[in-house]
Amino acid sequence: MTAYGLHVYKFKGRNFLWGLILLVMMIPPALGFIGFYQFVAQLRLLDSYIPIIIPSIAAAATVLFLRQYLSAILSFDLLDAARIDGAGEFRTFNTIILPIITPAIATQCIFTFVGSWNNFFTPFVLISSTKKYTLPMLVQMLRGDIYRTEYGAIYLGIAVSIVPIIIFYSVMSRYIISGLTMGSVKE
Repeated sequence: MTAYGLHVYKFKGRNFLWGLILLVMMIPPALGFIGFYQFVAQLRLLDSYIPIIIPSIAAAATVLFLRQYLSAILSFDLLDAARIDGAGEFRTFNTIILPIITPAIATQCIFTFVGSWNNFFTPFVLISSTKKYTLPMLVQMLRGDIYRTEYGAIYLGIAVSIVPIIIFYSVMSRYIISGLTMGSVKE
């Protein structure tokens, strides 16, 4: 919805907000991780999955990707036709825009899921109990010590960690394919 608002509406400070989103993307995540850790500790959310899941939902890269997708595919004639027909802004967004951007949302969901699933650093710092370890952390634990490494167990752990990604991709790929033909304008 942020990408839609930045693309469709002309308001004061729009370019500043867009520049701020791009600036946030240019800052390396490791640079702000100490502040993020302190913030999570202050909220008493250490050793929890919440600080791992929530930041990946509202990422600046998602806004960039969706805004660029909207600028390439959205015709303002559709919005004008919806407004002439008496549709409000939320109805226009829900009935016209969402079906059009479904492939982009599905693509971004796949990227976000794979990035979150393979993330090692954030869970390694924030989660302390072994019962809550994520799969990449468990695969890392299979390494053993310096002199003895069980490569068979490591490769099995890697193969098991790929299965949810393949399942998630197969579910989301149908939204990519079905949404590609929606939203065309006849002239």
